[in-house]
Amino acid sequence: RCMQDTFFIDHKYKVLLRTHTSPVQVRLMKSMKPPIRAIMPGRVYRNESITARALAEFHQMEGLYINKNVSFAELKGTVIAFAQQMYGHDINYRFRASYFPFTEPSAEMDITCFLCKGKGCRVCKYSGWLEVVGCGMVHPNVLTECGIDPEEYSGYAFGFGIERVAMLLHGIDDARMLYENDVRMLRQL
Repeated sequence: RCMQDTFFIDHKYKVLLRTHTSPVQVRLMKSMKPPIRAIMPGRVYRNESITARALAEFHQMEGLYINKNVSFAELKGTVIAFAQQMYGHDINYRFRASYFPFTEPSAEMDITCFLCKGKGCRVCKYSGWLEVVGCGMVHPNVLTECGIDPEEYSGYAFGFGIERVAMLLHGIDDARMLYENDVRMLRQL
């Protein structure tokens, strides 16, 4: 991982706190034969500026699906269904092209910011949109390196930040509030 992405490196003990839960996907693909369906939650650590919308330590939930004839349309349907279950069927959403090193094509899905209803606030950086998931089709090179034939199988992966999901569900306008142990806040959840 890039130095800018990492939170801690202990050169003496060669310890790097994980920046993503993606290594679990690789272990699954190396140890299982398709079809593979998995959800992987975990705590991650990144060298991020702590803001109302971002934390340096947070929880991530990744999903992986590998099978024959898996399509990008299935990926979109999966993350849209998740977002609609979490935030309601009347949400507005959009997909943007993105880059992740282990997926191709890659995308991010935004929804209209729940907190400001699309008008713009500090959580959505005054854009009216909030990114809720990064996703993409598993790169054929990743499949090959894991012993899965990309001519026979394809798949997708996605990752949600659990704190962001909680913020939107509960109308919290500052992610830091989830960890401040303010009893008034904790009583609301």
